Amino acid sequence: MARHNELGKAGEHEAVEFLIKQGFTIRETNWRMGKLEIDIIAQGPGMLLHIVEVKTRSGDSYFDPMRAITRAKKQHMVNSANAYVRYFHLKCEIQYDVIILIGNPDVGFKLEYYPNMFVPQLRTYR
Repeated sequence: MARHNELGKAGEHEAVEFLIKQGFTIRETNWRMGKLEIDIIAQGPGMLLHIVEVKTRSGDSYFDPMRAITRAKKQHMVNSANAYVRYFHLKCEIQYDVIILIGNPDVGFKLEYYPNMFVPQLRTYR
């Protein structure tokens, strides 16, 4: 496995552990449907579904999470969440969260959690 893949996998594991400690129930990790993918699907209180994108970086330089979550990435997260909800026939609210990890498995990670990172725009039809 490539080194960056190992780093990403370790970061996702750390993110899952963090969410569990915060009281979340982990429904899925690395859920896929075709080209759609969600890093972590967690459930908070009630039926609030958290779609969590995990970004792991090895460097200790400043990292702006807003630059990692592009407009295309947001749309991909929304499309993936919609597919998940339709596939499992869920009736729930969705929140889009981001977890940034900086470090590595040998020395540990600095974790930053950004709940409700963005709210998708509503589509209106005429």
